[in-house]
Amino acid sequence: MKLLIIEDEKITRITLANTLRGEGFEVFTAEDGEEGLDIFRKELPDIVITDLRLPKTGGLEILEEIIRTKPDCKVVLITAYATVETAVKALKMGAYDYLTKPFSPEELLSILRNIRQLHFVIKENRELRQRIKQLENRTLIGNSAPVKKLRDVINHIANNDASVLIEGESGTGKELVARMIHLSGNRGKEKFVAVSCSSIPETLLESELFGHEKGAFTGAAKRHIGYFESADKGTLFIDDVDDIPLQLQVKLLRVLQEHTVIRVGGTEPVPFDVRVIAASKTDLRAKADLKEFREDLYYRLNIVTLKVPPLRQRKEDIPELIEHFFRKYDAADKLAVINDQLLSSLLAHEWPGNVRELENICQRIIVLSNLGSIDPALLDFSSPHALPKPNISFNGDFPSLEEYMEMTEKEVIEQALRQSGNNITRAARLLQIPRTTLNSKLKQL
Repeated sequence: MKLLIIEDEKITRITLANTLRGEGFEVFTAEDGEEGLDIFRKELPDIVITDLRLPKTGGLEILEEIIRTKPDCKVVLITAYATVETAVKALKMGAYDYLTKPFSPEELLSILRNIRQLHFVIKENRELRQRIKQLENRTLIGNSAPVKKLRDVINHIANNDASVLIEGESGTGKELVARMIHLSGNRGKEKFVAVSCSSIPETLLESELFGHEKGAFTGAAKRHIGYFESADKGTLFIDDVDDIPLQLQVKLLRVLQEHTVIRVGGTEPVPFDVRVIAASKTDLRAKADLKEFREDLYYRLNIVTLKVPPLRQRKEDIPELIEHFFRKYDAADKLAVINDQLLSSLLAHEWPGNVRELENICQRIIVLSNLGSIDPALLDFSSPHALPKPNISFNGDFPSLEEYMEMTEKEVIEQALRQSGNNITRAARLLQIPRTTLNSKLKQL
C-alpha cells in the first residue's frame, strides 16, 4: 500500500518513514503541505499521515483536498496542539483517526494495521462484485434441460484445475462456457487468455503459443511472450484446437505434460501455471481414430468433456435469448416488435449458425423495428454459415456416385471460397472442417 507522510519535523519524518517501510508500506515523504499535496496528486496514496500544523498549507486543508480527490484514502492526523474541537472537526470532515504527540510507534501501527485490513476487505468485496457482474454478463441464457445440465457440470468442475475439452458447433458459445468455468473457479481473479488457432497462420502458430526469442527467425526483432506465459496463474482457452497441425501437436503435448515452454529459438524451459481449456468444432475422438489428431494429446486434453448443444436442440430458450440480445443492444423497449408470427418463424428456423446467428438476426430486427410490424421474409434466414446447394447438371452419361461426390465437393468448396472472399480460414468455418483439411483438399482439386 502507498503511504504519504507530511511532517515538517525532519527527525519525526525520517523515523516514521523508516519504521513504516519496515512494515511493508511504500512510503513517500513531504516537509510541508504544498509539497505533500503535489505528491498526493501524483501518487494517489492509500494512506496519508499528516501533521495538523504545517508551513504553507495546514492539515485540515490537506484533509479537505484529499477527501475531495480520493474519498477512499484514509487520513491520520497528528499534532502536538490537540483540542477536542479540532479532533471532532477533523473526524467529521472524514479523517480516519487522530493522534496526539508524543505517541508510541505501536499506537500508530495499530491504526495502520486496521486500515490495511479494511483496505483488503474492501478490495476483495469490489473484486467479488466485479466477478458477479462478469458472471451475470457471461452466463448461459436459458432454462432448457441441456443448458441446466451444462451449468451443473460447469459448477462442479470450476474449482478443479483439470483440463477441459469443450465440443460444439460454430456459434454455440464454447468460449462463453470457458469463461464461465474460469470466472466460477479459483482462478477467476486471474487472467483469461483466449487464442483461436484457426485465425493464426500455421507458420506463426508455434511462436504465438510458446513465444520466441529475439533473432529466432527473420523478422523476430525482439523477444515475444507466447500465450502460455501470458496466461500464467490464469486460464488459457485454446479455441479450434482441432486446427493445430500434427507436427505442432507433439510440442503441445510436451508442454502440457511438463508445464514448461521453450520459446522458438530458445533452449531454456520456462515454467508456467495455467489451466488449459480447449475447444473443438469437430469430434476429436473421431479425428483421433482417423489419425488426424494425436490420440495421446486427445487424452491429455480430455480429462473432462463438455458438449455445448446446438440451438436447434434447445429452441425453448429462443424467447429468453431474444430478450437478452435486445437488452444487450439497449433495445428492450423494442421487444414488442416480436409478434406471434415473427416468433413462430424464429422458432421454426433450424439455426445452422446457432446462437451467433440468432444474435445477428436480433440486431437485424432492431434495425428494422422502426418499420413497425416486421415481415419474416425481410430477415433473410439464409445464414452466413449455410452454403447454397450445389447446382450440377449432366449431359450424356450419368456419373458414378464417386465422381458425383467429387464434383459436388469441388463445387461446394468453390462456393465457400467465393462466399468468404478466398479467405481459407473463413471458408473452412463455412464448411465446418479444419483449415488443414481444406488446404489438403484444395491441393487435390
